[in-house]
Amino acid sequence: MNMLSIILPAKNEAAALAELLPRLCAEQPSAQIIVVDDGSIDDTRAICEKHGVRCLSSPYSMGNGAAIKRGARAAKGDVLVFMDADGQHHPADVARLLEKLEQGYDMAVGARDWGSQAGVGRGVANTFYNWLATRMTGHDIADLTSGFRAVRADRFREFLYLLPNGFSYPTTSTMAFFRSAYPVAYVPIKAAQRVGKSHIKPLRDGLRFLLIIFKIATLYSPLKLFVPASGVFFLLGCANYTWTFIREGRLTNMSTLMWSAAVIIFLIGLVSEQITSLTYRRHD
Repeated sequence: MNMLSIILPAKNEAAALAELLPRLCAEQPSAQIIVVDDGSIDDTRAICEKHGVRCLSSPYSMGNGAAIKRGARAAKGDVLVFMDADGQHHPADVARLLEKLEQGYDMAVGARDWGSQAGVGRGVANTFYNWLATRMTGHDIADLTSGFRAVRADRFREFLYLLPNGFSYPTTSTMAFFRSAYPVAYVPIKAAQRVGKSHIKPLRDGLRFLLIIFKIATLYSPLKLFVPASGVFFLLGCANYTWTFIREGRLTNMSTLMWSAAVIIFLIGLVSEQITSLTYRRHD
């Protein structure tokens, strides 16, 4: 590995950066460290200047994923490490992630244990995401939403156009790597309590997390989502037909509607599968 770049997306994380940057510089003195200031209104830029760290500033907030993309484009390293700027991730764990890349993996992800989850609700949600993604991909996914990861720069940049500007870049990048047969490893880590308040709002982001569930399926293999849904509507149509035939001796419009829905959902799944194949074709 010729050069390492460490990218920290930050939005009003000056207090955490004041403690994190000196430790990170001490652990990785030869690394290029980039803080991507996502429209902060605190002393983020001053803290970076004090510690000799490059700061990419945005005039307004574009989102966590947008900060990741800006940092990845600006980084010069052959290997990129992404970590949160809120003090949750330990600089000493960077070396553990890099060891996995040296063993031949293209991505190494820091997998948090239950005690490192930010509350019971977040822990339950992340456990469900991990289970769903594991079922979809056939690979054991220990932490789908972890923002602490090391990747080979050329591999990661292949998927920049897929990454959203919001908070789900870890999900998207993980599924993209699995879909393109790039090996992914998980390294158990302990995450500390973040400094300051989280930018995630449970009520506001509830719909976003629900959409992530569907995005997991459509990113990897849409038919694994659409075929079961189509089957449910087909069986409901059969059940309704059986019930109405026994009671009234006829076929009702509801049964026909459910069978039609089953066919439409299945065809949408086929089209989605073709679109997914075209999306990844140049990387397969």
